[in-house]
Amino acid sequence: MNLESRYDPHAHEKSVYERWMAAGAFTPDETDSGKERFVIMIPPPNVTGVLHMGHALNGTFQDVVIRFQRMCGKDALWLPGTDHAGIATQAVVEKKLLAEENVKRTDLGREAFVEKIWEWKEVHGNRILEQYRRLGASCDWSRTRFTLEPHMSRAVRESFVRLWKKGLIYRGARMVNWDCKLQTAVSDDEVEMTTTKGKLHYLRYPVIGQEGTFLTVATTRPETMLGDTGVAVHPEDERYGKLVGEKVLLPFVDREIPIVADDSVDPAFGTGAVKLTPGHDEADYERGRRHGLPVLNILEKDGRLNELAGRFAGKSREAARKEILAELDELGLLEKIEDYTHNIPISDRSKTPIEPLVSEQWFVKMEPLAQPAIRAVKNGSLAFKPERWTKVYLDWLENVHDWCISRQLWWGHRIPVWYDEDGVPVASIEDIELGSLHPETGKPIVAQDEDVLDTWASSWLWPFATLGWPDRTADLERFYPTQFLSTARDIIYLWVARMVMAGYELLDHLPEEKRCPFATCYVHATVLDGKGKRMSKSAGNGIDPIDMIEQYGADAVRFSLILLTREGQDVKLSEDRFEMGRRFTNKVWNAARFCFQNLAGERVDVARTAPESLEDRWILARTQAARATVTKAIEEYRFNDAATELYRFAWNDFCDWYLELSKSRLTGDDEASAREARGTLAHVLDAMLRLLHPFVPFQTEVLFGALHETLGTVPETMLVRADWPAAIAAHADDAALADFEVLQEFVGAVRSIRALTSLGDKKPLVAIVAARDDAARGVLEASAERARALAFLETLDVTANAERPASSAVGIAKGMEVFIPLGGDVDLEALAETLERRVEKLEKGLVAVEKKLANAGFLRGAEPDVVEAERERAADMKRESELLTRNLAGLR
Repeated sequence: MNLESRYDPHAHEKSVYERWMAAGAFTPDETDSGKERFVIMIPPPNVTGVLHMGHALNGTFQDVVIRFQRMCGKDALWLPGTDHAGIATQAVVEKKLLAEENVKRTDLGREAFVEKIWEWKEVHGNRILEQYRRLGASCDWSRTRFTLEPHMSRAVRESFVRLWKKGLIYRGARMVNWDCKLQTAVSDDEVEMTTTKGKLHYLRYPVIGQEGTFLTVATTRPETMLGDTGVAVHPEDERYGKLVGEKVLLPFVDREIPIVADDSVDPAFGTGAVKLTPGHDEADYERGRRHGLPVLNILEKDGRLNELAGRFAGKSREAARKEILAELDELGLLEKIEDYTHNIPISDRSKTPIEPLVSEQWFVKMEPLAQPAIRAVKNGSLAFKPERWTKVYLDWLENVHDWCISRQLWWGHRIPVWYDEDGVPVASIEDIELGSLHPETGKPIVAQDEDVLDTWASSWLWPFATLGWPDRTADLERFYPTQFLSTARDIIYLWVARMVMAGYELLDHLPEEKRCPFATCYVHATVLDGKGKRMSKSAGNGIDPIDMIEQYGADAVRFSLILLTREGQDVKLSEDRFEMGRRFTNKVWNAARFCFQNLAGERVDVARTAPESLEDRWILARTQAARATVTKAIEEYRFNDAATELYRFAWNDFCDWYLELSKSRLTGDDEASAREARGTLAHVLDAMLRLLHPFVPFQTEVLFGALHETLGTVPETMLVRADWPAAIAAHADDAALADFEVLQEFVGAVRSIRALTSLGDKKPLVAIVAARDDAARGVLEASAERARALAFLETLDVTANAERPASSAVGIAKGMEVFIPLGGDVDLEALAETLERRVEKLEKGLVAVEKKLANAGFLRGAEPDVVEAERERAADMKRESELLTRNLAGLR
């Protein structure tokens, strides 16, 4: 088959994906075959989203796993879908309507506005899933789900009503994150803490009954003083001991508020006395509960001050702050103002400051739901990888707070609660017609609750609602529970923990051991920019995966991402790092083209007949070793280890060593040797393409078809559905591996000498080997022709006790020393000076590394693999220094 000289991904990726889709390659068998199943549920991206590098990395991990499991013969399903993303989607459409039509959602009304969002979703909502296809994602697109589709809405209502009937859902006043611009409560994951340079204001509150005595408090938000209901000091702070129990008079509103002692107060902050505003600060809310303080909300929904603010009512927070500070200063109640750097919560959607406030919202009681989710980890039903994320999961569950599930939006699952004329609520799976009678009070139903549910209140049902729950569908019975979830660290508690809770609570028709929604939660790395900063749209430092796919191809992007991402470590990424993936795919492509050009003729079936030559036995043994290593690594979700082994096997073993040795046999006169070489070449290339396929799916599919066309054989199926390479016991050959290692060590020693002395890569040299080890000497003597060819040697003399010639360079190989006499074209004095400088530089570097390794703080704080890498670096530097010193000794 004629293939272009350089791999062009754009010439193949679209057509290959279309062939996969036409063949139904990603869809499990129509009926349950009884095969072992393997299921992955995609973390549904927001319908507003576009593919970013985090998606690309996570999507690649999931695709590697599902392609591998599919090739291993599993009943494999990767189910895709999108999240309706309530607040994000509503904000996008509101902004669009205002910009294009100068229309607000309130101008349209609820039904018309929601219809506008559905229209937008139909046009733009599948963009990110189309981008996943560009990446090569082998999802079963026929099962694509959307969290606001009718079936999902029914599942959401079912879950709500079940929890309602068990008394686990209630309505009450609690502290929430309030977005004043969007006028809704938002979840913790929609809040970003931003460091800002602000001011710390010192306000003086008069102590009642002690004329001329003031208690000074420090605050970054003086306007919230109007909602103060107390002042707190630490109980052991001697400065204020006599004031505890007294009261101060709050300026402007003349409210008497108590001074209380509370252990949570930091005596070192400001004056050590803090104002308590339980209605607008989470910490103050908890302090207020402990001391029975009133909770006052001084804000309207849009952030303006309300009637409780007295004469400041109707003003914005910013305007009120300015006026309050000016008047306090006039009254002598503003002691001072200092510069102060602190963190403020910002809404991820509106980019405006979050206002903590107490609001009537719907909540889920979490503590009863948390207990089974905690047991899941402790009894082994659920495992986190890396294991350290288990602590994040457990810490949250063991200190869980009730979940605010209501949002003041129009886009989302409307809360299935209706009220009678007296405001008595009732929850229902089916709509209740207005005017019908309340099932308990018998009074007319007059309204449905206006709020919608938090987006997570639908996505926590994702692993089973997507399979048909609450109905006991064939898919639910067949594909639940799932085996693998890959997700980001910042939603471990927002999504992962809640899915586990939902599985145990709602899948009550299953025994407890089958309710956990996934067996493994893999927490993937965070993608950082080249400077180590987190990529974000606002920072403008993101890299568009689609742009990289256009430039390098999907396979190169996928393989680069995995090679760069070591387990447990975040990945620093710049655009040029994808070049390594392109170089690799080009290397594989060129190697395959060489194979196709040399496979014509009879071949030995090496799966049945063992070859005789060392290089054939070695590459077959290495194929088996690589297969075992890659298989185990993928099964244990060590993706970088698997990709690194594949890189070494394909690039180093197959291309650099085996192909070089096989060239002369393929074109030589020894037909028996050529038949063995062709048979080995075909077998190893086939196995290598299968091993690479989960990582490099497009190119390997093309080359797999080309290989079988070249061989004149009909493959059992497309590669996407082909079998994973089988273990062949006869190819496990430790002797061949050991003997070939001797040859590699020798060639490596000669190449090191060439690099050391700048002799050039292919200049014919004379080599003298002192091989005191009998086995090594025997291997080198038997493989002398191979050794001369690979090392570009004019002559090779192997003895047991050769002496080092004068003016020669030396290299160390396994069980032997290699001497290369240096000719007159080498300036020995200049070479010696160069080596001396290198020794000096190495020794300085070694001192620095050893100093770091002697630092207890470094050993304590660094990751174990970082410490081990430094130790290996020190050992390498010592070996290189010793070798350079030995070479110096023979030059003068």
